[in-house]
Amino acid sequence: MSAIFISNLNSSRFILTGFPGLEVDYLWLSIPFSSIYIIVFLGNCMVLHVIRTESSLHQPMFHFLAMLALTDLCMGLSTMYTVLGILWGFIQEISLDACIAQSYFIHGLSFMESSVLLAMAFDRYVAICHPLRYSSILTNDKIMKIGVAILCRSTLLIPPVIIRLKFLHYCRPHILSHSFCLHQDLIRMACSDIRFNSIYGLALVISNLLLDAVLILISYVMILRAVLAIASQEERIKSLQTCVSHICAVSIFYIPIIGLTMVHRFGKHLSPLVHVLMGHIYILFPPLMNPIIYSIKTQQIRRRVQRLFYLKEMKFHHVSDIDMDYIVINFINHKIHI
Repeated sequence: MSAIFISNLNSSRFILTGFPGLEVDYLWLSIPFSSIYIIVFLGNCMVLHVIRTESSLHQPMFHFLAMLALTDLCMGLSTMYTVLGILWGFIQEISLDACIAQSYFIHGLSFMESSVLLAMAFDRYVAICHPLRYSSILTNDKIMKIGVAILCRSTLLIPPVIIRLKFLHYCRPHILSHSFCLHQDLIRMACSDIRFNSIYGLALVISNLLLDAVLILISYVMILRAVLAIASQEERIKSLQTCVSHICAVSIFYIPIIGLTMVHRFGKHLSPLVHVLMGHIYILFPPLMNPIIYSIKTQQIRRRVQRLFYLKEMKFHHVSDIDMDYIVINFINHKIHI
């Protein structure tokens, strides 16, 4: 046993943690998780397809929504291999290089989603507080610059802290807390000096997630002030309804982050299963729910999706009718020939 333990310490591979205590039920657990990943993939691809093909949706709000859907799609794909690999039984560990790469994508995409939500809040602020200047402020050129800024902010600030993980000495048991890799998990196992990673990592969280949350809150305070200044109650409700989907998206992104942070900070006595479940909620809940929320709450997307399925149904019935006519004609011709 001690030989295995020493070998584990000296190895550059890390053991992934599935669902402690539920190992015998992995095959059954793989069914809902596979379904979740399928919904994440199809739901976000559908949103992207609808926005790309519907010319009436080529507006700033839907350009930002396309960025959100693309981010959610990539977030789902970044963890699919390890999560489903554990449940299907063909993967139990991950190399250091693959673990570092996965942690880079998870944290980078998390920062990107936060940035996109901030851009969407700015879009709602301009639309409600400065409606006459909306088209002149949020031009296609400005949207492209915002998109590039989001991409640079999410990808160029993380490498210093992620690259340093490669050069740390890992002397503690190589057992990860989740079925995917996170930066805080890796530095927990390191025996090297991790002050740079801790300080820089905290600075990243403050300058990205926390700052974005504060700016989103400020934008909604200003939106609320502008809405309350509207004389007509009907117009107030109409203005606020345009923000419902975004408020839901912000909530399902930040609440799991807060919950996971609280569990890691104050939930040392809780079952490891609680930590694992909170980690999966943090990773999978926003990509799963965002396309559902925007498909239900956004009238333009809901109508386009309904039309898309209606056309497919009509096409199916049309083809079926043609096939039936072909069968009947062949049957009559066969009888006449006889």
